[in-house]
Amino acid sequence: MSMRSRIESIFEWLEEEDPEAIVILNSVKPHVDKTFFYASGLYRGEFENCALIMYPDHTAEMCVSKLESESASKSDIPMDIMEDREELKEWLEEKLSDKKKIGINASELTYKGFEKIQDSTEADIIDVSDAIIEARNRKDEKEIEILDKAGDIASSVAEEITDHISEGMKEFKVAAELSYRMRQKGASGDAFEIIAGSGPNSAEPHYTSGKRELQKGDFLVLDFGALYKRYRSDITRTYIIGEASDRQKKMYSTVLEAQKAALDMIEPGVEGAEVHNAAKEVIDSTEFEGKFIHGLGHSIGLSTHDGSGLSPNVEVTLEPGMVFTVEPGIYISDFGGVRIEDDIVVTEEGYRLLTDADKEMRVL
Repeated sequence: MSMRSRIESIFEWLEEEDPEAIVILNSVKPHVDKTFFYASGLYRGEFENCALIMYPDHTAEMCVSKLESESASKSDIPMDIMEDREELKEWLEEKLSDKKKIGINASELTYKGFEKIQDSTEADIIDVSDAIIEARNRKDEKEIEILDKAGDIASSVAEEITDHISEGMKEFKVAAELSYRMRQKGASGDAFEIIAGSGPNSAEPHYTSGKRELQKGDFLVLDFGALYKRYRSDITRTYIIGEASDRQKKMYSTVLEAQKAALDMIEPGVEGAEVHNAAKEVIDSTEFEGKFIHGLGHSIGLSTHDGSGLSPNVEVTLEPGMVFTVEPGIYISDFGGVRIEDDIVVTEEGYRLLTDADKEMRVL
């Protein structure tokens, strides 16, 4: 899909609104709108304090700093180069002077950025972030190809990390090993802050990593992903250190069964909440009822949480090109947790795994 097709997709998702332009305005990191990269196809450069305007004829133009001009030249979107931020304001005023209605991506725009746009135009300003999310949630072939590579990197690291984990190792060292190995395989960074939670820490879904040393009998939850060409993978594998108890084996097999039940549900036309419920029913039919405490998964792409999800709280009907994590878990305070997570893309027939590391229970 060309960049023009991505812009077309955003405008197609606008329902009643009919803006004459959509302005994407970046601030400084982390407030840089990922839609700038979605629409331009660029994956190098920072593009702080730069702007991109999309039009209903599916063309676009951007204003970038000299610093980013070399990176920007890799896109087929025409660019103007500004000397300073005052020139950006003048550029916006010139481009928006004859417009009556313009769209903004309020989800990723700072208030200061909003004021800058407001000061540049007499036009009515409307929020088109829902249309942007809808477009970005349906990945094109190029995006899926990149996500595939990000998934391959994380999967191969999940396979080999087991040879580098031992009793007495600190959690933060495990996290560092994961990060290093993903870089060695071509990742430009971590998709998010790595989770390496052992023992009781594994019962905390959004734990990161600390000084705790791995002990015999621990669960070890490793949740990590590769950043590759600005797209992200997200995989979780749970291991057991030294020796597994019957309770741990039951927890693990229940989560694995729950993930399989959810995956078996995935195909176009199915509601996301139904996929979540398939996993929840498996867990709630056991002694671990009520211990699955989060949504089954989230959409993933340029952001780790990309605007949609497989959850009772999110209305989404699955379509080909949608990419989600599928990550059931069981969490028992003061004991530990198990989570198994993979990334999938919905296909015409069902789904395809983007992460494929072994999932059988492993005692290290």
